[in-house]
Amino acid sequence: MQKYFIEARSLLALAIPVIIAQIAQTAMGVVDTIMAGAYSATDMAAVAVGTSIWLPAILFGHGLLLALTPVIAQLNGSGRRDRIAHQISQGFWLASGVSVLIIAVLYNSKYMIDMMHNVDPQLAEKAVGYLHAIMWGAPGYLFFQVMRNQCEGLSKTKPGMVIGFIGLLVNIPINYIFIYGKFGMPELGGVGCGVATGSVYWVMFLLMRWYVRRAPSQRDIKPERAWSPVDWATLRRLAGLGLPVALALFFEVTLFAVVALLVSPLGIVAVAGHQIALNFSSLMFVLPLSLGVGSTIRVGHRLGESNVDGARVAAYSAIGVGIAMACGTALFTALLREPIALLYNDTPAVVAMASHLMLLAAVYQISDSIQVIGSGVLRGYKDTRSIFFITFIAYWVLGLPSGYLLALTDYIVPAMGPSGFWIGFIIGLTFAAIMMVLRMRWLQRQPAALILQRSTR
Repeated sequence: MQKYFIEARSLLALAIPVIIAQIAQTAMGVVDTIMAGAYSATDMAAVAVGTSIWLPAILFGHGLLLALTPVIAQLNGSGRRDRIAHQISQGFWLASGVSVLIIAVLYNSKYMIDMMHNVDPQLAEKAVGYLHAIMWGAPGYLFFQVMRNQCEGLSKTKPGMVIGFIGLLVNIPINYIFIYGKFGMPELGGVGCGVATGSVYWVMFLLMRWYVRRAPSQRDIKPERAWSPVDWATLRRLAGLGLPVALALFFEVTLFAVVALLVSPLGIVAVAGHQIALNFSSLMFVLPLSLGVGSTIRVGHRLGESNVDGARVAAYSAIGVGIAMACGTALFTALLREPIALLYNDTPAVVAMASHLMLLAAVYQISDSIQVIGSGVLRGYKDTRSIFFITFIAYWVLGLPSGYLLALTDYIVPAMGPSGFWIGFIIGLTFAAIMMVLRMRWLQRQPAALILQRSTR
């Protein structure tokens, strides 16, 4: 039992800076929305519409690059640090390719926004302007992620936290300058948020590059040449590991976007209550998500050391810590749901709706914690394809259809409204949690030689 407690301490030491970094990253989006809202309601709505397109696109790239963390952790654990620089240089090539794809998609975002019905022309124009501004930040964001994954693969999670907070602090004054046109800059309104946030991503990348080049712990990780050519075999391997994770993230983000669209005809109270509950549960989700990153690092490092038993201990310690944390957040959500809802809105009907949905959110927090940490563990074992299949079935085959049937039809019970979709979330996430644990147990029952062979892919 003692080895599990020791492992849990190591995991938390890695995860706490990741939690703070994730909060800083999430807060940048909140700051954009608030500051655009202070300028005008149309600009705030434009930023919200723009973000709903930007987020799935950039998270797809983010997920693709997550393959670097277990690869670097495994090489570090096995004492093959001399091979890490090559993986990083290929990570930059991968980030460059995905950036071109994201910029191409966002450049043509007008066609996507035109497909949305009854969108105000001025709002649509501002949303497109926001996307055309922020899209130039995509390479900066993804290059930053390459170097952040390098640090996290080497169990250095604090640089990402510090630079994430610097990015948040820099974002506020730059937002102000471009929104209101200060210091000779043009007054851009909501579009200024896109210019500011895109610029901040480049600042964060340059700061991380400066740190990596000067950190004593990473002096030995330097590319042999200033400009490494493309290694198609390594690039295919990284893309093969990262693509299932990228698609799983994309499915999750688009699921919540689709549910938001399906809830919208149910009226203002339903939409507002749903958004409040979703916003708060997204904030709580940062905790298990960060533990999932920590579990990837610990499992990958243990497998690099050829310590299969240590990898198993790391996996179960992470899930144990996640369940304990989820019990705490679920209790907090259930007991304080009304005061929390009142922080967002004081309309009694909206507060009642949000409070009811937050009770359902409390129910699924344990399942959500297990599935996201399970996903992190499987990344550590480099078993990413199973993550794709599990999340696709959980969200799109079980969660959304069952939520739709319960929320908007009378086939099973009288139409439940937004509550039906949240019960669908519970069904989908519970299935995902069970399947992630079963897959993890199946992997751990394989011969040690086979587990280690898989981990060196």
